[in-house]
Amino acid sequence: MFDLRIRLGSVLRIEAADRYRPSDGPVTVWVTGVRLVLNRPERDEWVWVEGIKIGDTSGQGTQTQILIRASRLPNGGPVR
Repeated sequence: MFDLRIRLGSVLRIEAADRYRPSDGPVTVWVTGVRLVLNRPERDEWVWVEGIKIGDTSGQGTQTQILIRASRLPNGGPVR
């Protein structure tokens, strides 16, 4: 079990290695929502981070959902 405390409105830089099936490398996201994953990939705990991509060259970020390793998030370590 993981202790996940992510503030809505926080900005996360997510490396490609910490994403499930990364398609566009590292990404920076302004967080608008977080969901636990019930049907997650094996061998790891995963969460969906929803938000708006920052640094998009179009000037306006696009809405995104990214599946991320819970252990890589702030305060994402296991609860003992």
